[in-house]
Amino acid sequence: MKVAFASTDKIHIDEHFGRAENFLIWEIGPEEAAFSGVLQVHSAGEDEENRIEARGAALADCALVYVAQIGGPAAARLVAKKIHPIKSKECEPIAEVIVKLQEVLRNNPPPWLKKAMLKGERPGFVER
Repeated sequence: MKVAFASTDKIHIDEHFGRAENFLIWEIGPEEAAFSGVLQVHSAGEDEENRIEARGAALADCALVYVAQIGGPAAARLVAKKIHPIKSKECEPIAEVIVKLQEVLRNNPPPWLKKAMLKGERPGFVER
């Protein structure tokens, strides 16, 4: 699954969702993780609602987005797009978060994470 990390230094999760101009994109599975690239989002001069929408649209392929902070309305918009925002604890290193996420994926991921893992993999699939 694709996972985005809001980062200013490309090492730590240290940026607020609404201010992030760079998201590091990783493909992460239970056994492997690969860096996919940097997604740049520019929305200078726009109002907050437009900044949130621009970031949500740019991250549409991602199942998870790790951020230092995110407001309630922005988080709700991401969840509506089936992108799960996760607040990072104390500027965590991205590499450590990837290892922890893989451990959860290998063991018994919670139901919301199982759904996130399926994002984009099974077109036409409707869970009931």
